[in-house]
Amino acid sequence: MALGTAPNEPRFHAGRSCLDLLATAHPEERLHAVEPLRAWILGCGLVPPGTPLAHADPSWLAGFHELRGQIGQLVRGGAKGDGRPYELALARVNTVAQAAPPAPRAVRRGDGSLVRELAGPPECAALLAALARDAVELLTDPVARAAVRECEGDNCPIVYLDTSRGRRRRWCSSEVCGNRERVARHRRRAALARA
Repeated sequence: MALGTAPNEPRFHAGRSCLDLLATAHPEERLHAVEPLRAWILGCGLVPPGTPLAHADPSWLAGFHELRGQIGQLVRGGAKGDGRPYELALARVNTVAQAAPPAPRAVRRGDGSLVRELAGPPECAALLAALARDAVELLTDPVARAAVRECEGDNCPIVYLDTSRGRRRRWCSSEVCGNRERVARHRRRAALARA
């Protein structure tokens, strides 16, 4: 299960950008440097394609890592969200969400079509605010919140929005975690048959 920080790497879509951010820590840290962070920001659709992010610097990493931890605390904290760590994470996400997110505008291309563009290069606080607002929307929407699932795969902490018919999806990826489970089940049956 890869999360697409490189152009040739497959990308996991959790169904919400705030959940995509959580997935950047598994199976290994994906946001370990500025270039993978830039690629992730573009890849998850946080900004329109082609948005310049050359001004991103290493200080951005700390902000994204911190917000990821707080969103993880809230999403995995359960419906009640009991305890001081949950309350601190909630207060921080609410504070981060107050910054103005990047404002898109429609710009005409040479062929006459309209594309989405930002008025200027987005600042770190604005990008974090967009992710925090997405988390606030997720946490306060009972229908979306009820569709949040954690992968049932062994040692897979990926959280995703289950939009499958019947809401019976068990794994973040049928091709990765689901396949591992099917192989393990086959091996258990084969071992029992041999015994």
